[in-house]
Amino acid sequence: MGSCKKEYESQVKWLWVHGPIIVGAGPSGLAVAACLKENGVPSLILERTDCIASLWQQKSYNRLKLHLPKQFCELPLLKFPENFPKYPTKHQFISYMESYAKHFSIQPKFNQVVQRAEFDRVSGFWRVQTQDFQYFSRWLIVASGENAEPVIPEIQGIERFQGPVMHTSLYKSGSGFKNQRVLVVGCGNSGMEVSLDLCRHKAIPHMVARNSVHILPRETFGISTFTIAMALLKWLPLRLVDKFLLLLANLTLGNTDKLGLRRPKTGPIELKNATGKTPVLDVGALSQIKFGKIKVMEGVKEITKNGAKFIDGQEKEFDSIILATGYKSNVPRWLKGTDFFTKDGMPKTSFPNGWKGEKGLYAVGFTRRGLLGTSSDAVNIAGDIFDQWRKIKGCKISSCGSYILPR
Repeated sequence: MGSCKKEYESQVKWLWVHGPIIVGAGPSGLAVAACLKENGVPSLILERTDCIASLWQQKSYNRLKLHLPKQFCELPLLKFPENFPKYPTKHQFISYMESYAKHFSIQPKFNQVVQRAEFDRVSGFWRVQTQDFQYFSRWLIVASGENAEPVIPEIQGIERFQGPVMHTSLYKSGSGFKNQRVLVVGCGNSGMEVSLDLCRHKAIPHMVARNSVHILPRETFGISTFTIAMALLKWLPLRLVDKFLLLLANLTLGNTDKLGLRRPKTGPIELKNATGKTPVLDVGALSQIKFGKIKVMEGVKEITKNGAKFIDGQEKEFDSIILATGYKSNVPRWLKGTDFFTKDGMPKTSFPNGWKGEKGLYAVGFTRRGLLGTSSDAVNIAGDIFDQWRKIKGCKISSCGSYILPR
């Protein structure tokens, strides 16, 4: 992908893209662009923010590390530096992403908010509208991901609360919460880690466990639980592996039900594959719960002016509320005229076949299997488009990668 020739016409600016248009410059968009480039296919990434991997750079807390060993989080064609630790930090992962983009000469067009994308049945091409241009291409790759927008739940009375309310996408550190009583709504990986961070900054976190949750040790005898699970799945049925993981968790962590953290009836891997709900990999929060440093609360009944009432009848005062309620896809807001995605913005076809739609539409990073799933999608998409690329009838391909459509 090279620089694009620009002509400013009186009204609408049109831009033809020889290769695919990729929406999103996160790990998914970068991975598929790199795989395409390796196959000699140019592409154009449209990114709504001013940087790559914006979720990591702008919406993650400082103590964040990869939950899985680095070999499971590498993108195609480029490994992590050897001197990176087993679980790279947020800043190390961002550095890897920047090196990845530089290595493959990936240059997204930043500050391009996709307002609408749809297949133009008259021309037979995808039309992607941003605030600046209408882009046209034979292929559209949706790489905006599962985590494009924060989920803000409706909680009765929250508008009455007099203290600050924030989503974890805005949380950086617990340093500003010293000695505060903080209500953390959500007990997934983010809720656990934010509660732990608050604890280490001498705040008093109360974590709401609204739903059941699987908690697994991140490691057992120095071996990643995920590594163990992946090895066992090569030989054993999924449900048997789930039973083994739960046995391992009970032996190492104890019965979490006694701490107010009920386990789902469905096993951790089966639940992840079916719903996308990730098990919590414990990095220290559970011990703080056992010591009473992190209080586990049942679901919130309503928020009051100074605190919250809970469904078990308790009422407590809080200084701040943090919503660790996750993220969602935003695809339905801008992708029109296709039933490839559900109303929740996920491909209707499940992994491993959810990467390809019709008429040149593709999806990368919606597998609910993290960066391993992203890599699998990226390789499949690049191979499929390359096969079509070779067959395109012979018009000379400009080295520029895109040009203005004539009137």
